[in-house]
Formats: sequence, C-alpha cells, structure tokens
Amino acid sequence: MASEQADFSGLDRAAVLLLSLGEDQAAEIMRHLGPREVQRLGVAMSKLNRVSADQAHGVMREFREKIEQQTALGLGSNEFLRGALTKALGGERANSLIERILHGGESNGLENLKWLEPRAIAELIKLEHPQVVALVLANIEPEQAGEVLHFLTERQAGEAMLRLAALDGLQPSALRELNEVLEEQLSGDSQSVQVSSVGGPKVTAEILNRVETALSSSIMEHLRSQDEELATKVQDQMFVFDDLINVDDRSLQTMMREISSETLILALKGTNNALKEKFLSNMSKRASEMLRDDMEAKGPVKLSEVEGAQKEILQIASRLEAAGQIQLGSGGGEQLVG
Repeated sequence: MASEQADFSGLDRAAVLLLSLGEDQAAEIMRHLGPREVQRLGVAMSKLNRVSADQAHGVMREFREKIEQQTALGLGSNEFLRGALTKALGGERANSLIERILHGGESNGLENLKWLEPRAIAELIKLEHPQVVALVLANIEPEQAGEVLHFLTERQAGEAMLRLAALDGLQPSALRELNEVLEEQLSGDSQSVQVSSVGGPKVTAEILNRVETALSSSIMEHLRSQDEELATKVQDQMFVFDDLINVDDRSLQTMMREISSETLILALKGTNNALKEKFLSNMSKRASEMLRDDMEAKGPVKLSEVEGAQKEILQIASRLEAAGQIQLGSGGGEQLVG
C-alpha cells in the first residue's frame, strides 16, 4: 500500500482527488484554476490506470494531514476543511466526501459502489432480488443509477424502480445486512453504515430524469400498470424540459451562463414556441437574433440529439438548484398549452 502510494506524484494525487468527486464537482473546482493547471490535471486524469479503493483512501488521508499541517497543527482543521469543501462543492456530494476524509478515508460497502463503473454495478446486482437492486440504486448518485439502468433488462429496471418508488424508509438491520454483503463482494473495509431514509417517489424521479426518454417512458408505463397512484406521485416529482417555462427570469439567466450555444440550439429545436420565447427574451437583442439565425441554419436534427441536449440542460438546472444558485418552478410534467 505504502509503495503504491509512493508511486503517485503530487499531480497524480490531485487527479485522484478530483476523480473521486465526480464530473460536476471537479468541473466547479477546475474553474478556479488557470488554463495550464487544468491542462496538466486533465492529462494526469486521462493517464491514470485503475485506482484501487485503498489508494484513493490513502490520497484522502494525505489530503487531511496536509490540511492539519497548514492550520496550526490541526487546530480548527476540521472546521476549515468542512467550510472549504462545502463552499467549493456544495450539496450532499461534499458532505459525503467530508465525512470520509474526517473519518480516516474509510468507506462502507454501499459507499464503495460509487467508485465502480455502472456496468460493473449492474453485473453485481443483476441476479439479485428487485428489492436489493432498488436499495443499491437508492444509495448511489442519481446520474450513476440512471446509467446502471441501461445495463439491466427493461423488466429488471421496471421492477426495481417500482420498489424504489414505494420505499419510504428501511430498518437499520436490513441496510446493515446489505452493506455487509457488499463489503464481502467488494473486499472493502468498513465503519458502521449510517442509516437514513432512502428511496421514494422523489429519488425515483431524480433517476428517471437522467435516463433516455424511451427508457424513462417504459419504466413509467410499468409503474402505472402496477400502481397508478404511486406512478402519479413519481410523475409529480419529475422535472421535464417544458417545466422550465415556470422558472423565474433571474434563475434562467444564471442557467444560460452555464449552457453552450450548441446545446441550447439543439434543445430549443424540439420545444414549443412559448418556451423558445422564454429563453430568447432573457438574452440581449443581438444574442437572441443570432440564436434564431443559428436555429434556422441548423436544419433538421435527430430526436436523440434534442433529447440529449435537453437532459444536459436539466442536469445543469438540478446542479445549480442543489447549490442554491437558482430556484426551479414547480414540476409535475403537466402538458403545457400555448
């Protein structure tokens, strides 16, 4: 372990730490770096081979030790670390990383799943009971859970999401048992699992918001065939692209600063006139005229490209809302009329 850790350069360690955060959070941190630093980090991340959980934990421990050395031998270091990472990252992702660092960098079995590729998670759970699959999906990031669904059969995905939507909480003993099984399979060290409410319509909706429309529709059809009332609760929590019509102008302008012109052009090609005008009215006259011209010049585009761009914008909106930078209007997926 020590020798493996010694093989990492300082740049490698920074790359491992960023990779552990996920795409959105790493991107947020990299915004505060110069172009040369970003380029060097990008190269380092691309060259990293498979990093073991032990190596990643070692990087986190070292990160904490360096913080302590720079804050009067640890005086107030925990508060500094918590404040700095929360300010940089925001949301639950930062809290998860902070707890792992402050507790020596160890992860439990469920936490270790977040280090696996979606295909690997699907292979791990595909033969399990749908209730187990639902619990696993509830305990990983929504984006990651959405990708895992693609590697399951439609029936498996539908059954798992049905049970996930119905989850309201869990006995601590049941979650602890699942955690222990996963630890054995992943050969991970552990502390006791922290139990909280998991699942429910909101978590189900967050995952479905991140998968392709065809798969999302298929799963919703399965939910309706099994439990119409539960499916309605999930639908009420889903935020679809057309719901952006309810977002206030200030929030929409904040969002648009994060969206590339190409993504916005594709997304608006497949929406109604009212929503197009909503976006255009929140741009300068010159910018709106240019966007109109670009949309006309774009010509016909594939539906999958439109849906992909809309999903990307919804993910940006979700991230900004989680960070407290915008407020989203009420969802519900109701059809809009012009």
